[in-house]
Amino acid sequence: MPSPSLSPRSSDPAGAPGAASAAPLALYVHWPFCVSKCPYCDFNSHVRAEIDEAAWRDALLAELAHEAALVPGRPLGSIFFGGGTPSLMAPATVAALLAAAERHWGFAPGIEITLEANPSSVEAANFRALAAAGVNRVSLGLQALDPDALAFLGRAHGVAESLAALDTAQSAFARISIDLIYALPGQREAAWIAELERALGFGTEHLSLYQLTLEPGTRFAALAAKGALHLPDPETAARLFETTRAITAAARRPAYEISNHAAPGAESRHNLAYWRYRDYIGVGPGAHGRRHGLASFRRKKPENWRAAVARNGHGIESEERLDPALRGAEALLMGLRLDEGVDLDRVAAETGLAPDRLVDRAAIDRLAAHGLIGWHGATLRVTPAGMLLLDGLLGAVVR
Repeated sequence: MPSPSLSPRSSDPAGAPGAASAAPLALYVHWPFCVSKCPYCDFNSHVRAEIDEAAWRDALLAELAHEAALVPGRPLGSIFFGGGTPSLMAPATVAALLAAAERHWGFAPGIEITLEANPSSVEAANFRALAAAGVNRVSLGLQALDPDALAFLGRAHGVAESLAALDTAQSAFARISIDLIYALPGQREAAWIAELERALGFGTEHLSLYQLTLEPGTRFAALAAKGALHLPDPETAARLFETTRAITAAARRPAYEISNHAAPGAESRHNLAYWRYRDYIGVGPGAHGRRHGLASFRRKKPENWRAAVARNGHGIESEERLDPALRGAEALLMGLRLDEGVDLDRVAAETGLAPDRLVDRAAIDRLAAHGLIGWHGATLRVTPAGMLLLDGLLGAVVR
């Protein structure tokens, strides 16, 4: 998962004084390279014939040193290698980055270190070496368990290869998450139920289950614009969403975020840092960060980022001071994705803004009457029915 863009599209918010500055940091490392570009993907990923890995490792190490000088003295609670396809990195590169991160900040007890991986046999061959380097959680991009669906999604692996990689991962890493995409064109509810139940049978503690969306600039979006690709209608998509939540809850993998499901205690600590709006550091092309009330944005094109690091010691393109109103809005936009909701009194205290400047209470009352959102003390929570309409609901509620 790339470091998030917090434009409308997580307990201590980035930039809040006091308690927030004492919370462990989260670190995101972006590896921008892939073997091929999937037709649904709008992440900052690039295909290159050749990669000078030593040069890329040195550039990432330089950015770590730059950020460590700006945010010293706070241990890391989680590290996430995202992309792109970070499982294409040599284990020695991962080990070097982890050693530098520990040297700069130190690791909090029980640190979660996640690496995104594709389930190809080539990458699975490195799983044990990656575990030895310090990775203790892998997010495996299966995406589908049907050969036709994999071909439609442009994936380079087959089902048998996926399952072999999953077996290797389960023997190498302490924690496993798998990704699946559903609500594909023409996908029947019975087929998705069978696929989901098969996935739950693997016993992984965490599943990220995403409905296919058409992101601007992707090949799928271009096909849809020509009328050559049609997603399921909203009613079908809603039924699939509700069915997914019911099946995962029955399997003791309930939704804790709109698209993420986990056994109790197995939630992604790193992604919770985003959704709970804690400070996080992002390094690598296109990575974002939030630290001391400052949003940082790095150059997206890999070559431009690396040239900037060579010149300046970092690839930052711009930084923006976040005012209290924007911090409050971001905390709500991220936190209301979570089943646990957001403590409005906490956000008010940490931004210095009165609750009525953060949310539209009249809109909340109207939506609560329809069972879409509700108060639990000072905590504002979106209901399962409201999650179906989350984007519109957030637009109505958050000031």
